[in-house]
Order: sequence, then structure tokens, then C-alpha cells
Amino acid sequence: MEFAVGCVGDEHDASSSRKGKKSYHRHTVQQIQHLEAFFKECPHPDENQRRQLSRELSLETKQIKFWFQNKRTQTKAQNERADNTVLRAENERIQCENLAIREALKNVICPSCGGPPFGEEERQRSLQKLQLENAQLKEEHEKVSNLLAKYIGKPISQIESLAAAQGLTVDLDLGGSSLNQGIGGPGLDLDLTSGGGFASNRAFPYHFRAIPDMEKALMAETAASAMEELVKLLRIDDPLWVQSPVDGRCTIHRDSYEKIFPRSNHFKTSSARMESSKDSGMVIMNAMQLVDMFMDTSKWLDLFPTLITDSKTIQVLEPGMLGNKNGALLLMYEQMHILSPLVAQREYYILRHCQQIEPGVWVIANVSYDCSINESVSPLRSWKLPSGCMIQEISNGCSKVTWVEHVEVDDKTQTHRLYRDLVCSSIAYGAERWIVTLQKMCERIACSLAESSPPCEFGVITLPEGRKSIMKLSHRMVKNFCAILSMSGKMDFPQLSEVNNSGVRVSVRNNTEPGQPIGTIVSAATSLWLPLPPQNVFDFFKDGKTRVQWDVLSNGNPVHEIAHISIGTHPGNCITIIRPFIPTENNILMLQESCIDSLGSMVIYAPIDIPALNVAISGEDSSTIPILPSGFIVSNDGRTTDHDAAITGSSASTSSNTNGRSGGSLLTVAFQILVSSPSSSKQLNMESVATVNTLISSTVQKIKVALNCSTLD
Repeated sequence: MEFAVGCVGDEHDASSSRKGKKSYHRHTVQQIQHLEAFFKECPHPDENQRRQLSRELSLETKQIKFWFQNKRTQTKAQNERADNTVLRAENERIQCENLAIREALKNVICPSCGGPPFGEEERQRSLQKLQLENAQLKEEHEKVSNLLAKYIGKPISQIESLAAAQGLTVDLDLGGSSLNQGIGGPGLDLDLTSGGGFASNRAFPYHFRAIPDMEKALMAETAASAMEELVKLLRIDDPLWVQSPVDGRCTIHRDSYEKIFPRSNHFKTSSARMESSKDSGMVIMNAMQLVDMFMDTSKWLDLFPTLITDSKTIQVLEPGMLGNKNGALLLMYEQMHILSPLVAQREYYILRHCQQIEPGVWVIANVSYDCSINESVSPLRSWKLPSGCMIQEISNGCSKVTWVEHVEVDDKTQTHRLYRDLVCSSIAYGAERWIVTLQKMCERIACSLAESSPPCEFGVITLPEGRKSIMKLSHRMVKNFCAILSMSGKMDFPQLSEVNNSGVRVSVRNNTEPGQPIGTIVSAATSLWLPLPPQNVFDFFKDGKTRVQWDVLSNGNPVHEIAHISIGTHPGNCITIIRPFIPTENNILMLQESCIDSLGSMVIYAPIDIPALNVAISGEDSSTIPILPSGFIVSNDGRTTDHDAAITGSSASTSSNTNGRSGGSLLTVAFQILVSSPSSSKQLNMESVATVNTLISSTVQKIKVALNCSTLD
């Protein structure tokens, strides 16, 4: 009985086993041929195609699906085997070549003397000789450094002659010298210059020769071609421009552009890149006034003081029609610099061409022109492709301005990584910055021309002439402040290693020009990252109640705003006169200008004595009043965050997020102090340099503590 049950169980198991086995079906030759023919046409059939094959071949759709999957896998394996065979053959060939080269090297001879190559002993002697020479050079460098440190207090001309005798430059890096010992804060990068100007020392090739007629014709042809390209870029959106889905900014579609405007790259290095942007906006100034200001380099410099630090007309090639500048053509030099000493300045030799293309519509085109006829002049690292703007006259004295910026640059290695996201994403020098700056400056000009003061203004300035004079003085203060950020064009930062606090950059100059204190002026600047929205940082510096937390000039005492002038529609755009309650400084006031836009903000201030300020308030000429500004520049850090976009009205770039930090603010702090007057000794007081370093470092620490960011390195 038990045996019978067992047999029944075994029979049941065997039956289950037979049911569990897969049944295999071999396709016919005709079916396989049909499937392979279809596979050649379409290796990935869709559902409808599989159903059709199923009906034609009397197979299930699953069988069709699995056959194609297996066929694709088989084909891939065959291809990989073929590739491996080719690679093995190539590897064997390279190994044979390698062996042949090794054998040839054993029998190589010296090309100079025809003898055998150096042996190991000769190679060691040569290495020891090089090491000895290197040690001697290091010792000589140390001696020269000590000698320069000893004589650094002497006039600049003596330092230059000493440097020329030793084959060195005047720029010193004191990051590791004894000057930093005992000073809290990062190392110094010291730059010495003479004179009161801030312009670059770059030579201008066309200052010393006339331009031949043939070259003028070439310039005119280049400008006309740039104008034609710019008009197309301004008027055609698709397919030349694409809009970023992240921040909405327009950039050139590179493939479409190169099909329409084929050209070779100006820079051949792997670090070179293209920047392109397009933006438009309404400005409260009529078109002809804008054209006149754009075609006059001095007015152009006044219109964009936060973008342009130097601009010169090398030659007027065509003056254009009287009254509307149509056909005007200029050869210009332009230097751009913004935000921080950590951002590389950009220099251009450009042709600027103005053309009235329709009634009430002007186009101003800029394009780089190669002026490198002097081999001693180092090549520029920025090249402006056809760029510029279209100005359309609108009713009520307003204009619509559409701006295109298109440049090729090779400055990534010169830009500190704190600002690399901002610069490489076309935000720092892009079209949007030109538009918002133009809108802000046109609002300022409109405020200066207003006959009556807005209701929000108050204080000691009652005369319209005094109001205009104070605004001119404050504008000169802003220009002076922006000019010092380039630190005389030296953009080398070997000692910078921190991510958040980048180090203090110091520049020393002897000023002899009116409008600034006469004597030796020390300027210091540093930049750092803060994990706060730019609006919050701006409000902190703008608020008079929080000023005592960072301003050393207030000496911990409260301040009182005694005058307020609006220079724009935003309440943050204003000029104020501040009285600090310091018993020992009753004769000193503060002139301050603050401004903000969608891309950043700044707060710039300078001490000014009451007699000098009274001159400006009375409406007299303020151009000779000495003023030495300090201040702050705030911008977003170039990283896109919803919080920043909601506050500033614009998103940042989409570049990578360094160290996993979320979007925040980049803050530049810059101070200037007068360390000696003409009547004092000509020796440079290095203690004053150390004092400025300590001052700016302590101010940065106070700012961090006040903003609850003291844990940042």
C-alpha cells in the first residue's frame, strides 16, 4: 500500500516536472529568412509591426519579440568580437613598433658629436649640476628680495631702477614675508604704481603712426560686415538664439550661427570659450541722446562707470552725419572690469560703427580689430565678435534698447573660482548687465535734471544746483571706487587658496591728480562668499542702524542721515549724507551712494569735511573736492536657486556647484586710506600697508559675525 502511494506520488512529480519544462519551437527556414530580412530594415519593430509579422509567419507576438531581442544580442556580440580582433591586431602592431624603437634606442648616437649617448653616470652628473645651479639661483633671489625689502621705502623711481638692474619687476608678493607675521587675516598681494591714474599701462599702437588709406578701407569693410551680422542677430530669433529653460536667458545656437556666419576661432587654446547673450529693455532717454553718449568715449565712460574703467578714441575714421551720427566710425580702446580684483579685466581694440537703419532706429556695432603690430605688447585675451545694440525711439522721450554681447575669451585661468560660475555663464559681462546698468544710469540722469525734488527727499540740500553738484560729486566717487578694483591691471593671485575668503589685495600709488587727496594712497580689497541672498546683504549695509556693527569710522557710535537724494525708482538707489556721532570728529561727514538692480548692488561711501561739502551743497563746482571712497559690492554667486530668483528677479548661472554650496552672495570689500602727504617723507610706510590689511580683515570678521556667518573659513 505504501509502495502504491509512493508510485502515485512519483507519477505526480514526474507529470509536474514535464509540465514545468519549457517547450522549444524551431522556426522554419522561410520564417528565419523573412525575420532576418525585416531585421535589416528595422531592428526595433514596434507593437503593430510585431503583430503583422505574427500573422504573416503564423507565430506568436512573444516569439517575434524574443527573436528580435536575441538577434540584437547576437549582432552586438558579433560586432564586439570583431572590434576585439581589430584591437588585438593593433595592440600586436604597437608592441612590435615598441620593441623596434627600444632596439633602435640601444644603438642611438649623439647628433652633435656622433658618439654614444650619455650613460647613467653622466646623467647623474648633469642632474647634480642642475641642482647646484638651482640652489644658486634661489640664494640670489633671496638676496635680491631682502635688498628690495630694505629699499622699499624709497621713491618709486629708485625701486624701478634697482629692479631693472637686477632684472626684476616692481610687483612684490609679500604673502610669506615678515610683514604678515602678527597680522590677523590672509596674506598680502602688494602692487606698487606711480601716478594718480588708474588706466592700464598698455601701449596704444596707433598713437605713434598715421593709419594708411588701405588700412582705413579694411577697417570700414570690417565694420560694415560687423554691422550686417549684428542686425541679423538683433532681428532674427529662431534659429540663431535659444532660450535657457533654467533661467530664461538667450544664448546663440552655435551650430546655426556657424552655418550662417562661418569663421575660425580667434584663440587656439583649449581654455578659450564663447560667451553670448541678448536682452532688451526700456530706458527713459531719447534715442538721439543715447547715440550721442555711445559715440563719445568720455560720455560712454560716465554712462557705464561700473563696467568701463578706461575708454579712449584712438582715431575718428568717419565723423558721421551732423546731428544723427549716421555713418560714424571710431577706432577705440576699451578696458572693462567689474565686481572684484579676482575677476580678470578685459581689454579690447574695437571698431565702433553707428548707422541709422530706419527713421528713429539706430544700430551701434562693436567688433574687435587686431592692433597687435607691436610685438612687445602682450596679446589681448578677449576678442569681441560683432556685438552692440539697437536703439528705437519711443514716445514720451523713451527708447527701447536691444543689446547683443558676443565675445571669445581666454580668461578662465585668470578668474578666481569664487567668480568663475558668474563669469563663465555670461552674467558678469553679458547683455543683461549692460541693459540694467543703462536703465539705472538713465534714471539717475533723469533725477538730476528734475526741477523739483521728490517727496521722499529731505535734508540740508535745498537748492537744485546744490542737488546736481552733490550728484556729480557722488558719481565721481563711484567712478573712483570702481577704478581701484582692477588693482593697476595685475591679475596674478598665487597666494589665494581659500574658497570663501580669497585673501587681501593691496595696491599703493602716489596720487598727484586733483579730485583725490594728494600723496601716497593705499587701496586694499578682498572678496568672500556668504550663504545669504544678495538682497539681505545689501539691506545690512544700507541700514544705518546696523552700520555700527561694521564701520570703523563710526567708532561704535550711531549715525544720523541728514540728507537724502533719490537717484532711481528703487528706494535703495539713493545718495545720502551721514553724520557720525563721534565727539572728536565733529567736522567730518559721510557721503554715501547705494544702488541695486537685478544682478547686484553696491554701497560706496567716503569721509568728507563740512567746508568741502558746503561748497557742493551751495551749487559750486565740486570737481576739485578731494574724495577717497571705500565700499562694498554684492552680487549673486552665479548658482541658480529659487530663493535668489525670487529676491533678485533673475536666476544665476547653471554651472557646477562648488563644494556642494547652495546659492549665496559674493561680497567685495574695498578700503582706501591716505598714508602720507606731499610734505611728509617720500618713504613708503609699510606699517600703513599692514594697518590696511588688519583693518579690512577685522571688518570682514565683523561682517561675518553680524550676519551669523562667523563659522565660514
